[in-house]
Amino acid sequence: MQAIDLHVHSNRSDGTLSPAQLVDYAREKGLKAFALTDHDTIDGLEEAISYGENLRAEDGGRAVPEIVPGIELSTEYHKQDIHILGLFIDYRRPAFRESLQAFVDSRIGRNRKMCRLLQEAGIRITYEDLISAYPDAVITRAHYARYLLDHGYVRSLPEAFERYIGDHCPCYVPREKVTPVQAVRLVQEARGVPVMAHPGLYHLGREQLDTLAAELKEAGLAGLEAIYSTYSPAEERQMRALASKYGLLVSGGSDFHGAAKPGLDLGTGYGKLFVPCQILEDLRKAVPG
Repeated sequence: MQAIDLHVHSNRSDGTLSPAQLVDYAREKGLKAFALTDHDTIDGLEEAISYGENLRAEDGGRAVPEIVPGIELSTEYHKQDIHILGLFIDYRRPAFRESLQAFVDSRIGRNRKMCRLLQEAGIRITYEDLISAYPDAVITRAHYARYLLDHGYVRSLPEAFERYIGDHCPCYVPREKVTPVQAVRLVQEARGVPVMAHPGLYHLGREQLDTLAAELKEAGLAGLEAIYSTYSPAEERQMRALASKYGLLVSGGSDFHGAAKPGLDLGTGYGKLFVPCQILEDLRKAVPG
């Protein structure tokens, strides 16, 4: 039975494979479909979708996975990071692209501030250096950590976070984040299906997570990622129960990042993940007409 994967990252955010390489790898893995859901960017979608279309034209469509256009939006709720996936988004819609650009501009401003703080700490780094080192990527703290390691300022990636860029460290600048409700509405603006990503990872108690699900359902949330690479069977049951309580569709994905997350594979996570094709069809029915 074929599987799908509705949470995948490319090197246009913090993954290591290009969008086209992801299509090839999904094909090699025998996936029926995957969603490209890079962090706060749609820059890789055109490449992935065009490459997939070319493959279908070349061989009559045999074994070429469907590429679901998506995004993963970073938000904040009671000082906790909450991520909202947008699936089946119409990423070409002008209003959506304008809203997303404002989101990106905020990230660029934050990165320039972090570079200035790192300079004050004795590190030779500019925003332009980062862009040169990681072309076409949406710069995240993972890129800073890699840069510091590659240039000899730290001995490990964890050290970069512990000394410089972790929460509350001297060179950390918090992002201006949208709320989860705003992210849900942004996905709706793109005529997509909003899904709460990996709710089991958030530092929220059951009551607070329940409250968040209720608030987002009222705002238009359509699904919840109840199948995920790191979930135990008990955690998956809990997430499925939460989805059922609020009439939310079940989604599932690996959160594949390539070499950036060693041991976590596309489609199978850490070896036991399986997301059936029916989940994709159920979510497809939620796409606004």
